[in-house]
Amino acid sequence: MARFIIGVICTLGLLAVAGSAYVYSGAFDVAASRPHGAFARWLLGTAMKRSVVARAAGVPEPPHFTAEMVMAGFRHYDEMCTDCHGGPGIEQSEIGRGLNPRPPDLARAVKDWTPRQLFWIIKHGVKMTGMPSFGVTHSDAQVWSIVAFIERLPKISAEQFRLMRQTMHQPENR
Repeated sequence: MARFIIGVICTLGLLAVAGSAYVYSGAFDVAASRPHGAFARWLLGTAMKRSVVARAAGVPEPPHFTAEMVMAGFRHYDEMCTDCHGGPGIEQSEIGRGLNPRPPDLARAVKDWTPRQLFWIIKHGVKMTGMPSFGVTHSDAQVWSIVAFIERLPKISAEQFRLMRQTMHQPENR
């Protein structure tokens, strides 16, 4: 048994030395212009999904989403999210296209997350993705309004999005 434990400790020590040598050699490419390899995509994607699922379990049930919440969420989304995520009829900006990993099209990605998980992501952000923590600058009610809008996003056409923007930018709505 002692030989086994010594073997495990030596193996872990060698892995730590090899990992440190790899990091300190500069061989790990941190360039955002190159996509992650398959292992890094799996590792980061799995870590993100499991972390969000675990932490969102503590988020209270969402409020009933009203039309007013959806419009308030739209205003926040249009101001803060379209550059990276785009929207119906709106391409990602140069900033969004330059991020690695690339921000998802939320109209498609929303089906992969519960409202509580979306709330947690928006409120806390996601390290190493460019997704900021809006909980620092927004109340929980404002974050829930963004979730309310994102939940409706798959059903919003490019024309409806354009009309929502037009309505929002009319002088009496500012």
